[in-house]
Amino acid sequence: MEMAAPAAGGSGGATASGEYWSEALKSFLDHIPVSSLSGALQPSSSPALELNLDGCVLEAIGSMRRANAGGAVIVDEVHGSLGKFVDRDIGFVDFPSLVLWALEELDRVSTEREDKSSDFLSSLKLHPQIAETKISWLAKLFLWEPFFPVRSHDTLFHTMLLFSKHHRLNVIPVVESVNSSVNGFVTQNAVMELLLQSSGLEWLDKIADKQLSEFRFANTSKPVHVYSDETVAYTFRVLSKEKTGVAVIDGKTRRLTGMIQCSDVYLLLDDSSLFSNRKIMSAEEFVKMKNKDEKCSTEHSSELESQSIPSLGSRRQQPVVTNRRSDTLKQVMENLAASGSSCSFIVDEQGHVEGVVTPRDVISVFSPPCMDSRIDGGTFFSAALEQAGCRVENGQMIRSS
Repeated sequence: MEMAAPAAGGSGGATASGEYWSEALKSFLDHIPVSSLSGALQPSSSPALELNLDGCVLEAIGSMRRANAGGAVIVDEVHGSLGKFVDRDIGFVDFPSLVLWALEELDRVSTEREDKSSDFLSSLKLHPQIAETKISWLAKLFLWEPFFPVRSHDTLFHTMLLFSKHHRLNVIPVVESVNSSVNGFVTQNAVMELLLQSSGLEWLDKIADKQLSEFRFANTSKPVHVYSDETVAYTFRVLSKEKTGVAVIDGKTRRLTGMIQCSDVYLLLDDSSLFSNRKIMSAEEFVKMKNKDEKCSTEHSSELESQSIPSLGSRRQQPVVTNRRSDTLKQVMENLAASGSSCSFIVDEQGHVEGVVTPRDVISVFSPPCMDSRIDGGTFFSAALEQAGCRVENGQMIRSS
């Protein structure tokens, strides 16, 4: 049955109009199954990589690299009669987060001689206090993402609420039943791509065709930046705290010259000279080096776009994305979806950075603010965090004082 459009005119009409479009959007999103999203289901028997709670950092990094996995599910095997009552999957950790943490720790303890003579993994092995750190201990540092799975018959509306309400959630695992293996992931970019496929529908275009200047996030989100002459080591330390992406700014002109984001940590592992020179190489030199290999990387990553389990190769060297305040939200969505980048920088006519837009910002725009997501991380997840000095409140992880 078709819904009649609301009458125009007057503030009451405007309120009714807003409610109508919100309900139409919610109804549409609530009828699209998760299985429609790119990467949500794995066509072959290829479950996600799993890391044991008692495993160590060196083992985790090595396992993910050998499996070409961009992230892994953290599991705790509970044996005996209690096993069926306790959540087996308790978290998710991505590869860049582990490497960034290890890099920061190495910078604190390693000597210049070690840096010059070692690659990343060899240097890590020289410092067992870092390499042997338990995965369970890293929960205290908020390096885990909460484990909020969905099933293939859940809806796009459900996943969008999870992304918009839980700001540390970057991927959503897909399972078929409680404690079954993860057989796919929903990413923020996959959600955005599906929304773009709905372009042309009036109630969606009513939002997507607005200029960026009309959205609050475009006026309040301040991008993190480093100057082009600052070192790669310093830039990665900044990135470890601000996972979205770091703008590289020319110190004289204040113009945007490039960006460094989490996916770039793979370069330090692939090229030992980059790792050994990270304390003397400038951010500008690093960006230029990336740009030379961008074409080859893009061709390689296109072969992996269909994979549902996050892979290392599919997340390499995305180009810097920019938009103007006068651009529409749909233009930002198209740029982000085409590039796979973690953000788009808002720049003025001179190339000065004024703001930043992330896929989460986009998803939040389409998630009705009146809805609430009250999903916790499971009984064992809460207990594990409590042991690590953290707790869960309203779906958010909070460090206990």
